[in-house]
Amino acid sequence: MRIDLHTHSTASDGTDTPTELVHNAAAAGLDVVALTDHDTVGGHAEATAAIRALDKPLTLVTGAELSCRIGGVSMHMLAYLFDPDEPELARERELVRDDRVPRAQGMVAKLRELGVPVTWEQVARIAGDGAVGRPHVATAMVELGVVPTVSDAFTDEWLANGGRAYVEKHELDPFDAIRLVKGAGGVTVFAHPAAAKRGQTVPESVTAELAAAGLDGLEVDHMDHDEPARARLRALAGELGLLVTGSSDYHGSRKTCRLGEYTTDPEVYREIFRRATGAVPISAI
Repeated sequence: MRIDLHTHSTASDGTDTPTELVHNAAAAGLDVVALTDHDTVGGHAEATAAIRALDKPLTLVTGAELSCRIGGVSMHMLAYLFDPDEPELARERELVRDDRVPRAQGMVAKLRELGVPVTWEQVARIAGDGAVGRPHVATAMVELGVVPTVSDAFTDEWLANGGRAYVEKHELDPFDAIRLVKGAGGVTVFAHPAAAKRGQTVPESVTAELAAAGLDGLEVDHMDHDEPARARLRALAGELGLLVTGSSDYHGSRKTCRLGEYTTDPEVYREIFRRATGAVPISAI
């Protein structure tokens, strides 16, 4: 089985619609794909309809990537198979989403102060109906020729955590995120925990505290982790009794990663499915 548990659509900052994502996942030879847009479940209905109309065997795992912060450090929490209608978690997702527009506008203002002629209208056009975020601002910078790629905008010079044009947003405490996702019947995995090029990372001591609070797993195999980082994370997961996942973090054409570039072991996937009580995977056939 080929299982990719971290992808994005136009419901947040990907370039594939949920339908296109499903079809591209099938074409890539995946058996399981998780849709984990940032702080939203807005793409789930379309992806579900696309799965049910598919003539190939493919399973959809519904989820989201939750924006969190602890000790001044941003981190992301992948949440799988939770009840999207559970009110407390839905309310927190809405608070995060509502803060995305003023945050992006703040980044536009900072960039203009730095001499980058980006406009809010340009960023809003790029975001479309998706939950606006830094990749949309970065795409605007690429359009203007300020940086060659979206990834090149995520530096201290520009949009990385603490960078010159960075603006904070409302983010969940990760301990609250674990509690809320568990309360909604879901499973939690710490996304790309050693992605140092994105900015400061959470200390391993905090990861141990999160594990004690109910964190289910670590995303180990990821494009932003080199081999030493993967080995260290794999060992840490073993010490803490955490599941190990692998994922592409696919964003369509906005990033260079390919669907299925990194995958999750089928036994780990089955354990995630076993632990979840809020929702079930949706199969095409």
